Amino acid sequence: MATRPSDATQNPRTVVGVDGSEHARTAMLWGAADAARHRRRLLLVHAADLDRLDRFASFETSEHLRDNGNAVLTTAAEEIRERFPELDVDVKLSRRKPVPALHASVRPGSTIVVGSRGSGGFGPLLLGSTGLEVVVGSPAPVVVVRGEFEREDAPVTAAVRDEHDARWLFRAGQEAQARNSPLRLVSVRGLLARFGGTARDEAGGSADPDERLLADLASRIHESAPGLAVRTEVVAARSAASALVDASRHAGLLVMGSHERRGASVLGLGHVVHALLHHSRCPVQIVPYRHDEERGVVEEGLRDDEG
Repeated sequence: MATRPSDATQNPRTVVGVDGSEHARTAMLWGAADAARHRRRLLLVHAADLDRLDRFASFETSEHLRDNGNAVLTTAAEEIRERFPELDVDVKLSRRKPVPALHASVRPGSTIVVGSRGSGGFGPLLLGSTGLEVVVGSPAPVVVVRGEFEREDAPVTAAVRDEHDARWLFRAGQEAQARNSPLRLVSVRGLLARFGGTARDEAGGSADPDERLLADLASRIHESAPGLAVRTEVVAARSAASALVDASRHAGLLVMGSHERRGASVLGLGHVVHALLHHSRCPVQIVPYRHDEERGVVEEGLRDDEG
């Protein structure tokens, strides 16, 4: 396995924020397995925030943080070398703050992976608005590693809201294929809706709009991934957030789309995404996409101008 400072390659990669904490280590191991499944490179990023600190901190302090960051990256890379000897790993000590450091490291087709908590350079992650900004402003899908993530044969569960989800569901299909797992499409319906009964259309099929939507999306997925097992389920619940958190108990990965673009407010993520990021029982992947009738999922890969 090769381990070296990151270069300017445009190949897709799994980008993981590391800081020496146990939560970051858990995310790193998940990210390494993800990179191996998708046959990508793994990039370990430590954000030292030196651009800001150099303006007021002493030279000795800056050097200490730089040395500490390099030590964190070396230790992390050595563990990956032992566990994933065939995986190509790059390391990057960023001078930026955590969020821009991660966003600047992605390429089209890449994924960002973070832990549910952190310390040091990634201390604010998912404890407040800074961590949520990794998701809300990300140019690439973000995985927040939570709960259990070694469930064998557990399905990849995709949270479906409406027809616009067709633009990102292929991502969930790719995740399921990489794991040799089934894909489960879940739509949540309010409790009152179930009392209206389910009508039948003229052909004898279900006229339920949620079931029709899931059937249509499943058909589209089968066209691009004929061998993938796709299950559909309409769940009646008081809230979408509680239903999806419950669904995460039996999933290996829960995937949800978000059409909020970079620069949107953290609150723009919506309460369902907030609930999943804080309470899911499995890792959660949020896939950004443009809410554009003529375009599909568009990732805005940023230039890596730090070398």
